[in-house]
Amino acid sequence: MSVAEAGGVFRRARGRTLDAFPSEKEREWKGPFYFIQGADPQFGLMKAWSTGDSDSGGDEWGQEIRLTEQAVEAINKLKPKPRFFVLCGDLIHAMPGMPWRKEQTADLQRVLARVDSDIPLVLVSGNHDVGNTPTPETVAEFQRTWGDDYFSFWFGGVLFLVLNSQFWYDASRCPALKQAQDQWLDQQLSVTGQRKCQHAIVFQHIPLFLRSIDEEDDYFNLTKSVRKEVADKFIRAGVTAVFSGHYHRNARGTYQNLDMVVSSAIGCQLGQDTHGLRVVVVTAEKIIHRYYSLDELSEKGIEDDLLGLMEEK
Repeated sequence: MSVAEAGGVFRRARGRTLDAFPSEKEREWKGPFYFIQGADPQFGLMKAWSTGDSDSGGDEWGQEIRLTEQAVEAINKLKPKPRFFVLCGDLIHAMPGMPWRKEQTADLQRVLARVDSDIPLVLVSGNHDVGNTPTPETVAEFQRTWGDDYFSFWFGGVLFLVLNSQFWYDASRCPALKQAQDQWLDQQLSVTGQRKCQHAIVFQHIPLFLRSIDEEDDYFNLTKSVRKEVADKFIRAGVTAVFSGHYHRNARGTYQNLDMVVSSAIGCQLGQDTHGLRVVVVTAEKIIHRYYSLDELSEKGIEDDLLGLMEEK
């Protein structure tokens, strides 16, 4: 599938918003709903990891294709339909400029094109999508291929913010882009700070932290100084949940009233979790979520207690 063809399928974010949800119609609370969160299909990592060459390996990705196909099939079968499907980064494994990037992208686009057209895709950039140290060129490539690297949208009275967390990891080669996102984010958070939305929820690839705001710096979190600054900004504005990936394992922590949710991968697992997806139910008062293996979601669907929450008024 060419980039042009993909553009007709994916309703990519443009102009810092997602037109699948017209904001003027979605600013009011209409009752509970749910969405599906996934992360790290990362076509190519399973082969690269198995051979010990995670930097330049990854010349096969048949396993990831099958797993992502299973994820799409499971999502398409769900009743009622989820309101959207968000993928929190590392869509493919090949870094910008590396072999197999074009082929991995084409195969992932082909699989994602099978998502029910009534279930919009929300695509988040990860470090393998824009590079560990992004540049204006790698960010522009992501935008051409998948859509804006940061944007917001409203659904059912809830404000969703999609962020490029790589700018907080290393923006040394694109400081102006980081500054632009920071300024845009401050403007977006001013809306939530005035309590004009039922909830505010953030999607990004790199977690602020895995379990504690005070944990040591690691490849899988943001540095202490950055995470604290960002978390405090979110809390002041009334953001109550951040959903991410990157860790290839499930993790969760809280900081004051901010819930940091880290979901394991659709693709390669680096711990004891299973390939899976997270079901997130949004009610008037709270956000409830549960991680399902792909097999569980495919065979049994969503459990009755979660479905019951969506019947509440």
